[in-house]
Amino acid sequence: MTATEPRTYPFASEKLDLDPLYAALRSEEPLCRVRLPYGEPAWLATRYEDVKVVLGDPRFSRAAAVGRDQPRARPYPAGAGAMISLDPPEHSRLRRLVARAFTMRRIESLRPRVQQIADGLVDAMLAEGPPVDLVQAFGLPLPIAVMCELLGVPFEDRSDFRQWADAYLSTSKFTEEQVADARTQLRGYVAALAAERREEPQDDLLSALVAARDSEDRLSEEELLTMAETILVAGHETTATQIPNFVYVLLTNPDQLAALRADLRMVPQAVEELLRYIPAGAGSSQPRYALEDVRLGAVTVRAGEPVVVDRSSANRDESIYTDPDALDLTRQEAPHIGFGHGAHHCLGAPLARMELQVTLHTLLTRLPGLRLAGSLQGVVWKSGVSTRGPERLPITWEQV
Repeated sequence: MTATEPRTYPFASEKLDLDPLYAALRSEEPLCRVRLPYGEPAWLATRYEDVKVVLGDPRFSRAAAVGRDQPRARPYPAGAGAMISLDPPEHSRLRRLVARAFTMRRIESLRPRVQQIADGLVDAMLAEGPPVDLVQAFGLPLPIAVMCELLGVPFEDRSDFRQWADAYLSTSKFTEEQVADARTQLRGYVAALAAERREEPQDDLLSALVAARDSEDRLSEEELLTMAETILVAGHETTATQIPNFVYVLLTNPDQLAALRADLRMVPQAVEELLRYIPAGAGSSQPRYALEDVRLGAVTVRAGEPVVVDRSSANRDESIYTDPDALDLTRQEAPHIGFGHGAHHCLGAPLARMELQVTLHTLLTRLPGLRLAGSLQGVVWKSGVSTRGPERLPITWEQV
């Protein structure tokens, strides 16, 4: 393959291993040409500093992708109305309106309730006895229950919106028609809930979104529904993916697990290191288009060319982190960019962090001797979706 021929992307990967090609690219060709399953070729940024520039520099635009044959993992592009597809100042306006409803105070006030939910799930696991599938017993129900309470979604509807979320995040698991049908059902469901909140507001995020305003500016109906859909899906999916990922990685790094068990004050820092270390995404899309010629290292990205970034590669950059391929729960180096950077930094990052902290502390204190049930071959991995992690993670523990 010549240097001018785009590489096929995403690169092959197994489980949570990061393809060694990333390290070679960071060293020899940090900005390379790639072709995703759909759309036009793009530049791929693999180094930490380059990724931050593409994500944070206003010369790179998300809004410019709308209407283009943008590089992507799915047959269809992201919706034009989604906040991820906007640039400041329009993106800033929506984020400001939503942030007022998604405050740190509201998130932190949930911590006791999240702990209560986590304890209830562990109680059920202890009553059932090992082995159990951590994904179904804890990984999925915890963030779904939290998101139901935060947004104001009836918990009894969780199986429906979980199916819609699977389709929403599909790359090849569902057909384009199935995805379109799921999105239509999700939109109708959210619209009905929003109409209920207009008639009878409650103390939940959906009611706050309905009422969100900045001076005389409100969320339009389309903006409201798109935002609520995004929060409902993304708000639980990141944590639902990372809970089994965290446990799998800790159980397969016994020295780090022992250190954490010995000092649970390390939990917040452990969460950050695990977020850096684990490549939770199955590649990258959401391209930024250069609005003018931009120099990145030895390459000039021409105006109108798309760039995709690989945050997992950036989080393993040897120029930023010491021994980056090693898990080190005491690491105090540069902050990871697992939640993104710049204007599109994940709005729900504080919620995800809090849930993951509660998860680690609860599982390690209440399930003594937590370990995999059986061999590594018993772990079933996801396929055909945009996130990486176990679909089934059998665990066991010491019964007392």
